[in-house]
Amino acid sequence: VCYRVMGTKLVRVSLSGAVTVLGDVGGPTSTLVSMDYSFDRLAIASGGRLYYWNGTLTQVTDPDLGPVLDVVWVDGYFMTTDGEFLVVTELSDPTQVNPLKYGSSEIDPDPIVALIKLRNEIYALNRNTIEVFDNVGGEFFPFQRIAGAQIQKGVVGTHACCEYVDAIAFLGSGRNESPGIYLGANASAQKISTQEIDQILTQYTEAQLTTVQLESRSDRSHRYLYVHLPDRTLVYDAAASQALGDQVWVVLTTSTVGFSQYRARNLVWAYDKWLVGDPQSSSVGYLVDDIGTHWGQIVRWEFGTTIVYNDGKGVIFNQLELVALPGRIALGIDPIITTSYSLDGQSWSQDRPIRAGTTGNTLKRLSWFQQGHMRNLRIQRFRGDTQAHISFARLEAQLEPLAY
Repeated sequence: VCYRVMGTKLVRVSLSGAVTVLGDVGGPTSTLVSMDYSFDRLAIASGGRLYYWNGTLTQVTDPDLGPVLDVVWVDGYFMTTDGEFLVVTELSDPTQVNPLKYGSSEIDPDPIVALIKLRNEIYALNRNTIEVFDNVGGEFFPFQRIAGAQIQKGVVGTHACCEYVDAIAFLGSGRNESPGIYLGANASAQKISTQEIDQILTQYTEAQLTTVQLESRSDRSHRYLYVHLPDRTLVYDAAASQALGDQVWVVLTTSTVGFSQYRARNLVWAYDKWLVGDPQSSSVGYLVDDIGTHWGQIVRWEFGTTIVYNDGKGVIFNQLELVALPGRIALGIDPIITTSYSLDGQSWSQDRPIRAGTTGNTLKRLSWFQQGHMRNLRIQRFRGDTQAHISFARLEAQLEPLAY
């Protein structure tokens, strides 16, 4: 069964897509919540409060609980944090909290911003550091810090982290460092953001980055990490990065011009498909392969080549051909795709359009002729929109040496 929080309402989404409202969990409508489940109840951290659902929605009102930023379930306990302490509920009654059983993350005086359970260990993610705790029992706080597992990087916000490829993926930094995207495990942090990704992150303030959400998706041999920024989503592919020996990132956006918020969030595998929520409406949908639109809206796609360099020798580009699978276009549409080039990475030539072909025209060749020349280096860029629903395999070029 798929449970979600939409606006301020806890809802249940059925196999047919019907949404049933179960109750109100309060909090600002634009604020993300945290959810985890035990054997008999679902916990929701929303608006600084903790709720349980086990057929009835109830709020934990014990004053010793304090404000709730995040919640996880581990070894029979629900653990929360208020930014200063680690708080566990009673084993016999998860609605009760004993203030003598508070724990803390004290290696660095930075605040706790999130909790994650990985391999049944608790990761307390602070702003500048990450500490790891293991359940050792005892009369008071039952978890003990694993001294050698500390990571000298931290997380910017409560939802800017998730479990990914058996590690903790997070957006953050160490003390006196600019933000980046890391994989944390075994007392170390491996940076996976490239210089270009870091440059994009510097466009946002710290306050904006605290609202960023990270989530992962494992689908058909690919392991995707989604970094939902305010106006776009960055996606890292671990499988492609391993195969190519380089960090592979793509950008998702729901826009035909510029960038705007990517309208597929909180991906959940349920009912044999990937369910997604629309952050701009009260809609639940799912991912498909046969169309590229977002909630019926046409959006653009584009990609480019790496820098072409011919040891300083000029060439003429007589022909460019995208080897693709055309002919899978919606009936009655013959969309346009374009290409342009740059000789310095800043100024671009005029877009040269061609038709992508109508439905059934699977033998159409996507070719451009007389594509200018280069004297030193060149970058080629291709653009289209989701009406041109095409898969590309490679780019071929017919080049002629340029005589000086």
